[in-house]
Amino acid sequence: MLVLVRHGRTVANSARKLQGLLDLPLDDEGLAQVEGIAEWLDKPDRVISSPLIRARQTAEAFGMPYEIDDRWVELDYGTLDGVPIADVDADVWAQWRVDPTYRAGGGESMGAMSKRCIAAAEELIDDARHQLIVVASHVSPIKAVVAWALRVDVTVGWAMHLDQASVTRILSSPAGPVLLGYNETRRA
Repeated sequence: MLVLVRHGRTVANSARKLQGLLDLPLDDEGLAQVEGIAEWLDKPDRVISSPLIRARQTAEAFGMPYEIDDRWVELDYGTLDGVPIADVDADVWAQWRVDPTYRAGGGESMGAMSKRCIAAAEELIDDARHQLIVVASHVSPIKAVVAWALRVDVTVGWAMHLDQASVTRILSSPAGPVLLGYNETRRA
């Protein structure tokens, strides 16, 4: 099984800011969140992480060596990295939600991000039939892989909420990837 874990909370998350490629660590709550996730999940056979520190700290919670794969990094928001969500212009949101080629803030398009994340997931899916593979990543890459599993356009991610320190499970079946669980958390 392919288990995608969104990193725990950072100060940017708690301030409701777009984080993108800002390399911020988990805050105290985020560290507690990922420790809980690691205790909750079965011991993985393999752990992979985005290169950003918040994802690496999430991977480290599993207490075993992990691999870095740059393809699992968050969407590059360009000049919007660090901007409060409420301060992003309504016209930007409108275009971003319908156009997978749009590069908000001059950053990366959802389509380009999706392409790199799907390539990473496709490399893992066969092994995930016989192994538990955990990937510590971010909101946009995880939603892109969910869209891939559902065989829909990446813009569907705008209609999905994904909590920090949440688990998404992709089953590897002979017919291809199958979404088994989404946005699972241990919070009551």
